[in-house]
Amino acid sequence: MKKMFIYEPAMCCSTGLCGVGVDPELLRISTILNTLKKKGIEIERYNLSNSPQEFINNKAVNEFININGVDELPVIVVDGEIVITGRYPTNEEFMKLLDLPEGMLAKQSKSTKVKITRKKSGGCDCKGGCC
Repeated sequence: MKKMFIYEPAMCCSTGLCGVGVDPELLRISTILNTLKKKGIEIERYNLSNSPQEFINNKAVNEFININGVDELPVIVVDGEIVITGRYPTNEEFMKLLDLPEGMLAKQSKSTKVKITRKKSGGCDCKGGCC
C-alpha cells in the first residue's frame, strides 16, 4: 500500500478547523482523511507549528522549504516523492495517488445541515474571543 504524508503550513491546531472561520478546503481534507481512516488507509498529516521536526526529518520537504519557502505549503509526499505542492489533492488525485478503487471517495447523496450557535463571549471560549 502506498504511503502519503501531508506537510501543512502553521495552523492554530492540527487540522486548522478551530476558531470561527473554517476554511472549506481544510474541512474537505479532514473529511477525506477521516473517510480513508475508517477504511483502513492512514495518511500522516504534519502541521508546521505542531510538528516542526517532521519538516526537518524529511530531506526532500526540508530542501523544498529552503528553496521555495513556507508559502508553497502544503506539500504532498507519496512513497518518499513530492507529488503536489501549494495545494491539496482533489478527490480524484487522492484515489489515483493511493491506487484506491473507483468510488471510494464518492460524494454522499445526502447532505447534512449543521446549525452553528455562537456564544455571546466570542464564540470559541478562548480568551479574547478567538483561538
